[in-house]
Amino acid sequence: MTVIQATIRSEQGTGASRRLRHDSKVPAVVYGLGETKAITVDHKEMFYALQKESFFTQVLKLNIDGKEQDVIVRDYQMHPVKRQVQHIDFQAIDINQPVRIKLPIHIKNAEISHAVKMQAGRVSLLVTVVDCLVDPKNIPAALELDCAKVVAGDILHLSDFVYPEGVQSIALKRNSNLAVATVTGKKR
Repeated sequence: MTVIQATIRSEQGTGASRRLRHDSKVPAVVYGLGETKAITVDHKEMFYALQKESFFTQVLKLNIDGKEQDVIVRDYQMHPVKRQVQHIDFQAIDINQPVRIKLPIHIKNAEISHAVKMQAGRVSLLVTVVDCLVDPKNIPAALELDCAKVVAGDILHLSDFVYPEGVQSIALKRNSNLAVATVTGKKR
């Protein structure tokens, strides 16, 4: 589990945030499970962590001045021109309660499918993430969409995923089986 060092910040506002960023710190906020806290985290650590897809699908330990808290990353803002993190939102979670999280979709076995090998097709994602209700102790890095048996013209839906234990699609719970991928190619 990744541990992030943070400190409480007393000064808030545009000027204070600029001074923090100048000192290689990122202003951040932790909300949920009680009071909202304004904190700062290290810029370099956050910049490289945000490059990894898995950073958004794991429970992080946030060490705020010696007190640890379980959190997930909810949102972040980048500077429009510079390679600089402007702000991060963390949500405090209870490790024993399900949490709503967006899981990325990974396509597997498309290269061995009939659509790709015989029909010169491809599998195209319509969405890149699925909104799920997940047990925080077992958050998968991604949902895998097995495309080994697809043919040209197929449309893959949320019900085509094999969901790991403790993971439920929120749309499926609402009886909405949305399309997530299409398969193109030449039909014979």
